[in-house]
Amino acid sequence: MKYKRMSKKYLLAAETFSYSYANYADHLGINPRFDEYMPNDIDVIEKVINSGKGIKELATKLDVEEEVAQQILSSYTTAKDIVFAETAEASFRKGVKASILLSVESGLKSEDDIDNLVSQICYRASDLAYLLNLEEKELSDYSKALRE
Repeated sequence: MKYKRMSKKYLLAAETFSYSYANYADHLGINPRFDEYMPNDIDVIEKVINSGKGIKELATKLDVEEEVAQQILSSYTTAKDIVFAETAEASFRKGVKASILLSVESGLKSEDDIDNLVSQICYRASDLAYLLNLEEKELSDYSKALRE
């Protein structure tokens, strides 16, 4: 295996805080931000959600402004959908869609905007490579599904 196998919590942290899976895996064991801080934030988010408390509580627990807490919660919700997809292919599709939606919301008005979207899709391809490695599959295993 080329990369460290990450738990769903680490994958959620990577996705929520906008890190590629391979980059996140490369930092495990050498940077407490990746091993402890971001996964702990995922625990906090889940506890707040499970307790039925709102953004104000999340902001307090994460020590951020409510607007930032809302963005983190939104990112976590999207991350959960991506990380818990049935297959690497489904995760890739959901990730690409999320990247496109975010770019459309931000506005695709210039060539730089389009270049940024292309970069995000390339990051999604990198994440797909990580997931395929974990599944011990090749891209061709999903060729038909990717054409649907």
